Amino acid sequence: MAALTVAVSACSSSESPSTQTASSSASSMAPAPSSSAAAASDGVTTNADVFGPACSQLPQGDAPGSLNNMGPQPVASAASTNPLLTTLVKAVGAVPGLADTLNSQQAITVFAPANPAFEEVQKQVGDEAFNALLADPNKLGALLQYHVVGKRYDAESLVAAGTTTELAGGTLTIGGTAAAPTITDGKGNTATVLCGNIPTKNATVFVIDKVLMPAS
Repeated sequence: MAALTVAVSACSSSESPSTQTASSSASSMAPAPSSSAAAASDGVTTNADVFGPACSQLPQGDAPGSLNNMGPQPVASAASTNPLLTTLVKAVGAVPGLADTLNSQQAITVFAPANPAFEEVQKQVGDEAFNALLADPNKLGALLQYHVVGKRYDAESLVAAGTTTELAGGTLTIGGTAAAPTITDGKGNTATVLCGNIPTKNATVFVIDKVLMPAS
């Protein structure tokens, strides 16, 4: 956690960084998410592919923030109704044009820190440093774009890839399994997926339990 504290402190006080699906074969060992071969190749998922312990916290049916509601919307618009992501949505809104940029991408993967992930960072660095980061659109924008991959992955293809390159530059290391992927950032912090394979119009979203930090 010390590495996380140093990373955010650096982000708020120094130069910022230029920032499933398991196959349905007989050998499946866990109740991993499943999808068609086509989805596995292009990263597109459906409601049936969603997995993770926090998915039950999403609204049900067609209510705002539900899978049915988010699916037809581009990713930033979809996230704006997701109750797990209210702090992230506020952060995106603090960076002029970022929501439009995310909505206009054709096929991306978004690692979306859940609200407690930001609370953890705030506790580690203090209110002053945390609020300073939120108030700096350049540093905040770079950090947020470190959570976006310019290619669309579902859980299975993500784990198969092993590493991803972010829109802001830098890489992430992917481990675990399609049923339980892990994401390790440039500082060596490892996030787990709370709710993954969430489909939106232009992105597959993985809600994660940490804010990811680039190497520098």
